[in-house]
Amino acid sequence: MPRPKAQTGEKNLISRQLIELRKRNDYSQRDLAYKLQLAGYDMDKNVITRIETNKRYVTDLELKALSEIFQVSYDCLIDGVFSTDDKN
Repeated sequence: MPRPKAQTGEKNLISRQLIELRKRNDYSQRDLAYKLQLAGYDMDKNVITRIETNKRYVTDLELKALSEIFQVSYDCLIDGVFSTDDKN
């Protein structure tokens, strides 16, 4: 069975938002991976690179991890819609 893709053919919906949030927080990919690992999530720099370049699907656990690290809603990560509750 083929894996689902976005209408644009991308493998995930968060790549642009992840890049934007990482830059807003002045994190390198390595910095972000380190923060995720400190929080108990098994994501290294290569995972982040592959998500940002749309070469990798994103799991629900990874979405939760990124939401926690950046203190933003899932909507922010998926649609780029920042709510008043988002810290960044």
